[in-house]
Amino acid sequence: MFCFQCQQTAHNTGCEGSAGVCGKKADTANYQDDLVSALIGLARAVRKKGATEKSDELMLKGLFTTITNVNFYNDTICALIDEVNKEKEAIAPQTDNYDVQTIWDDDEDIRSLKSLILFGLKGMAAYAYHSYALEYTDPEVQAFFYEGMEALGEEHTADELLSLVLKTGDVNYKCMAMLDRANTETYGTPVPTTVPLTIEKGPFIVVSGHDLHDLKLLLEQTKDKGINIYTHSEMLPAHGYPKLKAYPHLKGNFGTAWQSQQFEFHNIPAPILFTTNCLMPVRQSYSDRVFTTSIVSYPEMVHIGEDKDFTPVIEKAIACKGYDREKPLKGINGGSTVTTGFGHGAVLENAGKIVDLVKKGKIRHFFLIGGCDGAAPGRSYYTEFAKKTPMDTIILTLACGKYRLNDLDLGEIEGLPRILDMGQCNDAYSAITVALALAEAFECDVNELPLSMVLSWYEQKAVCILLTLLHLGIKNILLGPTLPAFISPNVLDILVKNYNIMPTSTPDEDLEKLLGPALP
Repeated sequence: MFCFQCQQTAHNTGCEGSAGVCGKKADTANYQDDLVSALIGLARAVRKKGATEKSDELMLKGLFTTITNVNFYNDTICALIDEVNKEKEAIAPQTDNYDVQTIWDDDEDIRSLKSLILFGLKGMAAYAYHSYALEYTDPEVQAFFYEGMEALGEEHTADELLSLVLKTGDVNYKCMAMLDRANTETYGTPVPTTVPLTIEKGPFIVVSGHDLHDLKLLLEQTKDKGINIYTHSEMLPAHGYPKLKAYPHLKGNFGTAWQSQQFEFHNIPAPILFTTNCLMPVRQSYSDRVFTTSIVSYPEMVHIGEDKDFTPVIEKAIACKGYDREKPLKGINGGSTVTTGFGHGAVLENAGKIVDLVKKGKIRHFFLIGGCDGAAPGRSYYTEFAKKTPMDTIILTLACGKYRLNDLDLGEIEGLPRILDMGQCNDAYSAITVALALAEAFECDVNELPLSMVLSWYEQKAVCILLTLLHLGIKNILLGPTLPAFISPNVLDILVKNYNIMPTSTPDEDLEKLLGPALP
């Protein structure tokens, strides 16, 4: 195997040998490469003869399956490869696949640029798949998956590939807008909501991942059954959506970010439903309580199929009985509640107040501190950075990186909380929307705003978001805890020269870089 698509990759160069750092076995990694190769073949067929409804679904499902910490089960991956090859032959018989391993052996700059495109497409496929589940599609977005995947199997110059890298960011912006519309039109515009971290007495189910549609179906099926539902990790923002928070048995949030699941789920008296990533190798102390659905799959775990009948999960919750008394949990900083729901709708309702506070000098600076979380010790940087931000600054946060700081009490500025959780990773669209609106209000370029992005990355959805920021011309991004292993020195040099992307250093040094020297 060879895999270097995520931040935790071995030695920041690539995972090789018998298994990856994520727990993915070598054969699973190779099957995932075979799936990508088959998808390139499907893209070639579609570009010759045209897409079908089945090919559209398989392209999204296939790419999403290969994202880090989504699928560990060879049988489902191989079955999907067979489906993709069958559809390719039905569209354009005898269309060749392409061995994606060829990319890993290519010139390092070509490999780097093709990796940016491939990993960006993987991340974008996740967002498009969530939209697809809610019956929202965009022909331009769907067509680009075929264009981008076909290009991976062709000879292109570095300049041509760089142009395609930026186009990936452009199309992902449209894709995130589509998902934002799908979520808000289906579940309502998020509203600020305080979410308890305490688990009530009695049966409950923990729902992890990102898929709001699956959560809605589970809430409906557990209505009036005496079973409470708790979100986990990236499902937390569900509490802000009016049509989801209307269910009284959606009670609160269990635990923190994805990388803590192996000890937070230890002997949990309840089932856990994984709707998307991030699923880690399952430990015996809770293995009989893990259920998967959608594109998530793990050997020997019960999978809820396309019928979305969650009866096995419900029966397990009743059998486990839950805690026999209320169980208070804490965030990583000791807080007992977190707040979410500050999407662009809620923030822009206060746009006039925010602009006024800036003009009066009561808000000096905005920081976007967020992205993917992970297990690397250096990620404590984001907690310390947040703690050290001055009291006249606002922190926007999103994705699971928010768990590094979302239970901190950093106070308010005239009733406006200093920490505003904007939602899931796809809700980077909200942050961009707010930034563009503020730039318009102040009649300046977005790079002239008193706004700094201090981002963490882990997997491929973070890659497509970064490409979107580059497409929009946003500069001076601080990125950590390490730079991607798949970016070559020459490609990095282009990003530094054109966008001034910088690696994080220390909170004190970076704050001084962004704000100037601290006052004595």
